[in-house]
Amino acid sequence: MEPRSRRAQRRREQSGGPPAGKSPAGKSPPAGPPADRSPPGGPHGKGAATRRAILHAAIARFGREGYRSTSVTDIARDASVGGSVAYAYFPNKEGLFFAAVDEDAAGLIGEALASALGTPDSRDWPRAIMFTALAALDRHPLARRILGGLEPEVTSRVLEMPSLTDLRKVCADRLRADQLDGIVRPDIDPFVVANGIVTIMLSLLMSLVQLGEETATAYGDDVAAVFDAAVAPVADLHD
Repeated sequence: MEPRSRRAQRRREQSGGPPAGKSPAGKSPPAGPPADRSPPGGPHGKGAATRRAILHAAIARFGREGYRSTSVTDIARDASVGGSVAYAYFPNKEGLFFAAVDEDAAGLIGEALASALGTPDSRDWPRAIMFTALAALDRHPLARRILGGLEPEVTSRVLEMPSLTDLRKVCADRLRADQLDGIVRPDIDPFVVANGIVTIMLSLLMSLVQLGEETATAYGDDVAAVFDAAVAPVADLHD
């Protein structure tokens, strides 16, 4: 089987994007997020507070004006820090952008999970995650911008974000627990199905943002039926 990293590179090349690790002039953001830097003073010190302020300013500014129209100087001004302070926490503009995308996505996912996973005996949680996330998008401008297709260089790499990796794990754990309770069919691989559920949810969110949220009302029950058919025990489907 072709390695996952090779498949990802081949998809980039087929779509006209740069190979991994390269970013030709005029193309932005780059193929992968540079790692940001740990804040001085640990997670609760002054450095961590400064980093959070920069990230929040970056989410708002990138979400409003986009990657190309935003400078690190703009973000530093919004965060009330010196123009070069951001570079103590992020290696460059691209690193700050990807950190901001993941931070905003993590906040959106956290809101959705807190609401959707509150009912322990329901199979309807995939749809609940999706529609809770849709309702929360106005509070997450950068995530909404990405889902709206306004940063096409990033869209193909959204599935690799750490926040989505965490979401897949949460979904897999929920499927595994539901299997033990007899709510979900025992013959599925929880991790594989969780990957599929997250991919479908992300694709649907992109469609709903780009086509209009009224689509959610029209097709919500159909989406729920697909999720249910994938995980419900066979006996339940014939009841």
